[in-house]
Amino acid sequence: MDPQGGRFLNRRAVFSPLGAARLCQLTLGCAAVAMVIHSAGYSGSYGVFCMAVWCFCFAVSTLVFFLDATRLYGCLPVSWDNLTVAFAALATLMYVTASVVYPLFFVSSECPYAGCEVRNFRIAVTICSIAATLAYGAEVVLSRAKPGQAVVGYMATVSGILKVVQGFVACVVFGALANGSEYSRYAATIYCVVVYALCFALTTLVVMLTVCGRTAVVRCVPFERFVVVYTLLAVLLYLSASVAWTVFCFDAKYGSPWRPSSCPRGKCPWDSKVVVAVFSFINLGLYVADLIYSQRIHFVSSAPPTRSRV
Repeated sequence: MDPQGGRFLNRRAVFSPLGAARLCQLTLGCAAVAMVIHSAGYSGSYGVFCMAVWCFCFAVSTLVFFLDATRLYGCLPVSWDNLTVAFAALATLMYVTASVVYPLFFVSSECPYAGCEVRNFRIAVTICSIAATLAYGAEVVLSRAKPGQAVVGYMATVSGILKVVQGFVACVVFGALANGSEYSRYAATIYCVVVYALCFALTTLVVMLTVCGRTAVVRCVPFERFVVVYTLLAVLLYLSASVAWTVFCFDAKYGSPWRPSSCPRGKCPWDSKVVVAVFSFINLGLYVADLIYSQRIHFVSSAPPTRSRV
C-alpha cells in the first residue's frame, strides 16, 4: 500500500499539482461541451471539428483521471507516463486550434439573429477552451523531464514532446494537401508528399513504440541512437522537400508567385500551397530542434515503471 496514496484510491491523483491540472481540464472541458450543446451551438465542418476536439479530449481526460485515481493503469500494457504526457501534448495542440477556429467563425462583436445570449455563450466557450489549453499545457510542463536527466519516459523529454508537435503539424500539411493543392502536377511535388508521409509514419512509430513500452525491440542500435539517426534523416528529407515544394509551386516557371485574383477564397489551390510551404518549414525547424535536444538525452530502454508521475 502506498502510504501517501491511500489504501485503494490514489489521493495524489487529486491532491497534487498534476491532479489539479487534470481536474481543471475536466471542469473546463465539461463546461465548454455543455455550453455548446445548451446555447452556443456549432455548424459546418469547422464547428464539428471544434466539438470533436472538446468531446474527445474530455472523454480521454476522464479515462486518464479515473485510471490514475484507481491505479488501474497498471493493468494496461502501456507505459502510463509516456501515454499521459503524449496525450497532454496532443490535447494542448488540439485545444489551441479549436480556441482559434471557434471564435474566428462563430464569435462576432455584434449579436447574431438568435440574440446576445448566444454570443455571450460563445465567448464563454472560447474562454473555457483557452483556459483548458493552459491546463493541458501545465500538465506537459509538470511532466516534462529536465535536460540531461536519465529517463525511461521518452515522451516526457523535449524531444518526445516535439515528436507529438511534428505529427500534429504533419496532419495540418496533409489537410492542406487534400484541399486542392494540385500536388500531382509535378514529380517533385509528389516526392514532397512522399517525404511528408514517410516522416509522419516514422514519427508515429517512435511515439507508439514509446507509449507501448517497446523501445527495446530496436535491437540493432540503442533506442536513443535510432531516434537521433531518424531525426537527422528527417531533417535532410524535410529540407529537400521544403525547397522543392517552394520552387515548384511559387516559381513563375512552374506556378504563380502571387495569388490569382480570380481564385475563390477558401477554395484556392494557391492558398493550400502556401499552407503546405509554411508548415513544411515549421516542421523542418521542429526536426532541427529535435535533433539538437536528442543529443542531450540519456534514454533507458527498458520496461517503464507504471508509477504515476506527480
